[in-house]
Amino acid sequence: MAAALPLESTRRDGYLAVQGVTKRFRGVTVMENLDLAVGQGEFVSLLGPSGCGKTTLLRLIAGLLRAEAGRILLDGQDLTRLPAHRRRVGVVFQNYALFPHLTVAGNVAFGLRARKTPEAEIRDTVRRNLSLVHMESFHDRSVLALSGGQQQRVAVARALAVRPRLLLLDEPFSALDRKLRETMQMELRGLLRELDITAVFVTHDQDEALIMSDRIAVMNDGRIEQFADPTSIYTRPASAFVLDFVGTASRLAGTARGVEEGVLTVDTGAGPVRARGGFLPGRGVRVAVRPEALLLGPAPDAAHNELRLRLRDRVFLGSRLVLYFHAGGEDAVLAEVAPARGAGLQPGDEVTLHWPVTDTLVFPA
Repeated sequence: MAAALPLESTRRDGYLAVQGVTKRFRGVTVMENLDLAVGQGEFVSLLGPSGCGKTTLLRLIAGLLRAEAGRILLDGQDLTRLPAHRRRVGVVFQNYALFPHLTVAGNVAFGLRARKTPEAEIRDTVRRNLSLVHMESFHDRSVLALSGGQQQRVAVARALAVRPRLLLLDEPFSALDRKLRETMQMELRGLLRELDITAVFVTHDQDEALIMSDRIAVMNDGRIEQFADPTSIYTRPASAFVLDFVGTASRLAGTARGVEEGVLTVDTGAGPVRARGGFLPGRGVRVAVRPEALLLGPAPDAAHNELRLRLRDRVFLGSRLVLYFHAGGEDAVLAEVAPARGAGLQPGDEVTLHWPVTDTLVFPA
């Protein structure tokens, strides 16, 4: 397996550095020669499907697993052989892992007492961290009496109480309903930015990663396919896997015809499509475009692609209308438009669509 792609960052890279890490389970290599560099104060998400290695990587950083090869450094300190309890890394687990026999305050204080912190300092720290997560009035309550969202807040407060150099979060919102999950996402992002805490967040939810992250590492089969800011991940996916996993897209299989002035023409079953890129004539390729880039009506100029397709279905989603078109075979074309723009369209209608050539993506077939 290949190492990660080169990384870019606007902040000091390498505060957390994963270098050439390899992990095997029972002789099976699940991660090989993986690199990752996170800047101080960054919020980085590890995004990918189940089994791609994101939780394994998080546990390696936490010290809950040991790598067969490679190093993990935090602020210049080599953590590779350091036990988990000496890494000063906070972890928030998917099931929160709160102690049911302790109160809210007792859970937040647990790590501090384990470090022999003076009681007066423990009281001040517990009060301050419960206030950060808006749980100060639940100080003496049993954690068993809390809702899922309240338990999640307590788990975050407990992790922050020991002043971690790094916070690791393993799908902490997965058990929450959508409305509460969205609220907690914004609250946590704001809190960590206010405290300038470096965080690595595991999720399989693309929307969650796009909302919360400074950068996203999209993982597949134990490797990082792309590591970039959310805008780049969405608008310029580095591979077909990233395209398919992050967001939705229209996809058309075709054959490269030729390149003229840096613009490739691809012959597809729906008609010719142009894109920035270079493939040899006769090469099988796949072109793609995000649904919001597709516009109704004929192309205004030569800088746009144009197709005429038959409408298959329409789905109203409140703020937008999704239009699905017949494209043939495994091809799929869908457009997201304002409901008013597509109000008169019905399945079976012939519809002309256009979009900028610069918004067209092309990958090997």
